[in-house]
Amino acid sequence: MAQNCIGVDVSSRWIDIHHPDSGHARIACEPKALRAFARLASREARLVVFEASGGCDRPLREALEKAGAPHRRVNPARARDFAKATGRLAKTDRVDAAMLAEMGDRLALEPDAPLPAARRALQALEARRRQVVEMRKQEKARRASADRESRRFIDRHVTWLSAEITRLGKRIAELVAADDEMARDGRRLRTAPGVGPVVAAALLAWMPELGRLDRRRVAALAGLAPVARDSGLRSPARRIAGGRPVARSMLYLAGLQASRRDPGLKAFRERLEARGRTPKQAIIAVARKLLTILNAMLRTGQDYAPQAVG
Repeated sequence: MAQNCIGVDVSSRWIDIHHPDSGHARIACEPKALRAFARLASREARLVVFEASGGCDRPLREALEKAGAPHRRVNPARARDFAKATGRLAKTDRVDAAMLAEMGDRLALEPDAPLPAARRALQALEARRRQVVEMRKQEKARRASADRESRRFIDRHVTWLSAEITRLGKRIAELVAADDEMARDGRRLRTAPGVGPVVAAALLAWMPELGRLDRRRVAALAGLAPVARDSGLRSPARRIAGGRPVARSMLYLAGLQASRRDPGLKAFRERLEARGRTPKQAIIAVARKLLTILNAMLRTGQDYAPQAVG
């Protein structure tokens, strides 16, 4: 089998590289070194495979994009499953880099589609907004057990965090409005029940494929596709798995609201619960149905139409 992929294990201080010809190398995670590596990968037209690593991979990804080097960012859980399937029980930076190179070759991975700068900026702002919302939630939880003086400090911090959330929301709205495609799609998404500015911005940021793929692939990307786990005579209930956590959580919230506000989706949820589905399972099904509708809306260029009851 031809070896054409470069595997990269990313950390905050350095990256470990497995090149099919020259073997292992380690370079500092610094702009100059990353640019040089990206230019090499671009000249050789080799696919660079690395894991999504919570932001540590961003400098590498940006260097590869600027150099026009093909690259694929893979789910760490999928990479770990591949390592186990190929008998790699040890886990070191060097081993992981070699594993990622082999994963790219054996699975014939395709490079990620380039993401426009506006979408990339939206992802950063949307992620930051969620972080600040989570910080505010934590502070409010701490207040319940704090003494009087500590509560004053917490209240001031919560006030500042709330103002920061408002500022981030305004900046996100400005960024979306400044891009013709995102402004058009965002307005159309908000015609659907349960999809407000926050959910629409999250979908624009983390589901750029919306409107471009079929409903099954979109559901899988969002982590809303049911996964079968049948074995012999055993056929347990299917559960959702994988996908993009942010998109999945936002669609769940949107599905919850839509099942209350749209008569057709409300009737759909009630039928599922009458058949024995739990409320959570029914809402997940509504979220998947809503996602299918949103995908069709962007594909056809049509606003939301209330769902028929039946």
